[in-house]
Amino acid sequence: MALVRRKRRASPSTDSHLLTHLRATVWGPAEFVGLPPWWLVAEGLLAGLLTAGAVIGTTLYGAWTGRPSLADGEGGLACVAALALYLVFVGAGRALVGIVVLLGVCLALHAPQAAAGVVLAERGRVQSVTVTSVEDRWATDRGRGRYLCSVRDADGVPLKVRIWRGCGGTTRPGDAIALVYDPEGRVPPRGVEAGSGGLQPLRGVTLWVSALAVASLIAVVRSYRLSRPADAKH
Repeated sequence: MALVRRKRRASPSTDSHLLTHLRATVWGPAEFVGLPPWWLVAEGLLAGLLTAGAVIGTTLYGAWTGRPSLADGEGGLACVAALALYLVFVGAGRALVGIVVLLGVCLALHAPQAAAGVVLAERGRVQSVTVTSVEDRWATDRGRGRYLCSVRDADGVPLKVRIWRGCGGTTRPGDAIALVYDPEGRVPPRGVEAGSGGLQPLRGVTLWVSALAVASLIAVVRSYRLSRPADAKH
């Protein structure tokens, strides 16, 4: 009986130790008091921003040079995987690593459209095309309320892509709309959009970049362990 009682008295301590271990594994140990060290914050922020820059940079390079594997975001996914391996190496919580990966994948999936927009803004040429039909996207598949225009060029050749920029509820077959296209044919054409010059198309990914940087910062900060050697950062 005495042995059983001793085991019962030790049980709460064991359970507490197990919960602490699980919490550290899932969310990171975060073994510091008060504000985290400044260099740790800088390291986490830098890791996120460098990864975001690599995702956008590789995708933009692929779109500019016509390399589909990079232009489609596959190179960006590899950059996200590298960040995930780094976070696992420094001991970041598994849940935070998962959040970082999710945000990185979202950025990699949005980057191709932004990169194509930059290419068209920098070297695209504008031409007038004729609308042949207009589809109300909201009415057919409950999408985002966009209208899609099928168009043909000045020679009467139908384009394979449908245009939503410059295509609206008042657009009718026979109307002329402006189209911007890549003379090198490396990115698909799209309708002309006001304020899309220079790097403006990258505005659509700024939210994902910010979210990835913040998530990376939190993951790295919470990976800090006092039990590691004093000369190590984590």
